[in-house]
Amino acid sequence: MIRHLVLFKLDEGVHRDDPRVAAGEAAFRALGEQIEELRHWELGWNISERPIAYDFAINSAVEDEAALKRYLEHPAHQAGVALWREFATWVVADYPF
Repeated sequence: MIRHLVLFKLDEGVHRDDPRVAAGEAAFRALGEQIEELRHWELGWNISERPIAYDFAINSAVEDEAALKRYLEHPAHQAGVALWREFATWVVADYPF
């Protein structure tokens, strides 16, 4: 199995109530039902007020590197990524477990 972690930081001046953010969150929430490669899918907003904290996180798992590639290339995933590019940056970690 491969764990796929993504941490998002909203751009300066962008807040959770921004309609673009709501659309991006909705697009990513739907992926768990849309992409068969996903074995685990959870996401949520950070509750920490620490200055180093990111704003939004995705914790997911796929079977192997081939499944990760299919997930990353899936049109629904690509559409969600395009939305998030408008208002956030992110970091990713993929590791076997």
